[in-house]
Amino acid sequence: MVLYILILFFIISPFFPATGNPHWFFRTADFVRLQSLFIQFILLGLFLYFEENFTAFSWILLVALIATILYQLYKVFPYSSLFPRRRSHAASDGNVSILAGNVLQTNSCYPDFLNEVKRFDPDLVLTMESNKDWENCLSEIEKEYPFTVKVPLENFYGMHLYSKKELENVEVKYQIEDDKPSIFFDFPIEGQQPIFFCCLHPAPPSPTENETSKERDAELMLTGKRIRKLDKPTVVCGDMNDVVWSRTTRLFKKMTGMIDPRVGRGFFSTYHAGYFFLRFPLDHLFHTRDLYVEKMVRSKDFGSDHFAMYYEIFHKKKVKTPENPKLNGDEKEEVEELIENGKENQ
Repeated sequence: MVLYILILFFIISPFFPATGNPHWFFRTADFVRLQSLFIQFILLGLFLYFEENFTAFSWILLVALIATILYQLYKVFPYSSLFPRRRSHAASDGNVSILAGNVLQTNSCYPDFLNEVKRFDPDLVLTMESNKDWENCLSEIEKEYPFTVKVPLENFYGMHLYSKKELENVEVKYQIEDDKPSIFFDFPIEGQQPIFFCCLHPAPPSPTENETSKERDAELMLTGKRIRKLDKPTVVCGDMNDVVWSRTTRLFKKMTGMIDPRVGRGFFSTYHAGYFFLRFPLDHLFHTRDLYVEKMVRSKDFGSDHFAMYYEIFHKKKVKTPENPKLNGDEKEEVEELIENGKENQ
């Protein structure tokens, strides 16, 4: 009986996000798809082992469980290293590298993170959850990274940006929530159009933070609308507190035409750094099709609950920024609805 109940739960729960309910309880199933798939395979094996007399109900349960497994595999398989990876053979006329990491405000393993900065030696260093203590620690790298954007906060949503080159058109915006900043800027590429960066860290839907995903979804949609108005190479990166196979992130990628370099390379699960089985790919980078990512590496553990991600981003030579993809009426309506719902929640 217990086995039947567990199988029924794991048949139904993967479809919770499809209801469209933004409450954290319904969205959690998106985060744990890899873990629930693992459990489903175990349940399938136990069912086949212990079920002796197959009744009509047994067959229905078996078929439903297999169908749900296939549904979940369809969702996550493109982000595994087994999926065919599209490699860019385009020549490049400029590049930028970035190390982006949620450092965890309460983490005091400052030297470990600084060692990662030295190891990768990126052009840009982006930290999230960085407060005044982290700012003081990171002052050590300012000789190498003299151009900075500092937003120290004590609410676990501070952000700091360090650059080897002088940045252009820097903006710190609070798009939805008054205490959740985002950083926007142009990174100059010699002889080429600058690359526009959007650095985000929206709050997740959870029992301890935002009850629903409305604010997070709205911030992603607002960023997408801004990108659609631009005609320049663009990168979006940060701790999105969402998984790439969620409906909201897929809609964001469709409305912007952006590429996820994770496809065909692996999940690169960045949270939780301390628990192998409870790891989800929450830290993302997306880019327009006139760019490509040659190298992406997950950092070593530096005491945070997240790993950082390092990316090397190249601009394709003689390739213009593609036009915006077209959205149908329902998709346009969904984008506006998500934005309004997020604003109304404030």
